[in-house]
Amino acid sequence: MKKQKGFSLIELLIVVAIILIIAAIAIPNLIRSKMAANEASAVASLRTINTGEVTYNNTYPGTFATLGQLGPSAQVCTTPSSANACLIDYLLAKATSTTQGKSGYFFLISGGLVTTYTSEAEPMNPGSTGTRGFCSDQNLVLYYYPTGAGMSTCTTTTGTPL
Repeated sequence: MKKQKGFSLIELLIVVAIILIIAAIAIPNLIRSKMAANEASAVASLRTINTGEVTYNNTYPGTFATLGQLGPSAQVCTTPSSANACLIDYLLAKATSTTQGKSGYFFLISGGLVTTYTSEAEPMNPGSTGTRGFCSDQNLVLYYYPTGAGMSTCTTTTGTPL
């Protein structure tokens, strides 16, 4: 009788089990590193917004801008104006809701927009795209707060500086 070549069913099941164990260990680390990258991108975007606000206030004295005013009206900036200053990129200017964000975060600018403003970065899917929210104001200091706490907890007196 001829001996068959190949792997037995038991050997194949052991290999599959080992692969599943390795995947179970690696996937949570991959998700955590993706969230950390999203948070780093949100902080960089808030710094870009702060730079845009300072430039906007120097160019058009006495007022701060909304996200729409900081960005271009279309994907390509033609002529900057107070309505579309072209100081931030189009994707960041349009990342204003949980359905349209940038790197897992969406952004808001609120406040009087005359002498003050507050910019905020919130995760689109808390716990999935990020675990912290971030904010800044005209003082240019960045703060973080736990997601779900709301922007009211991210101030110079109650937020945690980065």
